[in-house]
Amino acid sequence: MYSTADFRTGLKIEVDGKPFTIIEFLHVKPGKGGAFVRTKLKNMITGQVLEKTFRAGEKVAPPNIQEKEMQYLYQDKGEFCFMDTETFDQVFLTGEQLKENRLFLKENTNVEALIYNDRVVDIELPQFVDLKIVKTEPGIKGDTVTGGSKPATLEAGAVIQVPLFANLGDVVRVDTRSRQYIERVEQGIN
Repeated sequence: MYSTADFRTGLKIEVDGKPFTIIEFLHVKPGKGGAFVRTKLKNMITGQVLEKTFRAGEKVAPPNIQEKEMQYLYQDKGEFCFMDTETFDQVFLTGEQLKENRLFLKENTNVEALIYNDRVVDIELPQFVDLKIVKTEPGIKGDTVTGGSKPATLEAGAVIQVPLFANLGDVVRVDTRSRQYIERVEQGIN
């Protein structure tokens, strides 16, 4: 059992028989009355976000979730194929099940599959992924590292802001949690 003192971003808990991930939380100690914790929870199955308040010290159960390493293989007709790295069994997930994570999936990437009641409900991407820029405006002479930013479409489909010096074909490192550019890994050939 978890107490409200154990709450942190990313913690998985069970509320009303459903698995949730804590997106945000705030401990509140009002002048009158008891302390409480205000949270934003994301349903791991539907993706719905719920705001819920817990009394300080209230206990919640961890969900019946197992994590298993799987490798993303390919996409076919809107379904994404993952292979269990131990048993080599293949599982297909839809784009709806993967939500925003599908925009950062590159073939042969290892992910953590979250299994709830013997069913894969979501995946956790590695913290950083390296993806090639497939569409962006060309850089302008005089652009510097500390300059502005521009939108760029990555090979998996995500659109992120990159520095002005990043060009078509460059490979960039992206933080999958914040969905932001970290650094250029490899310079493209134009």
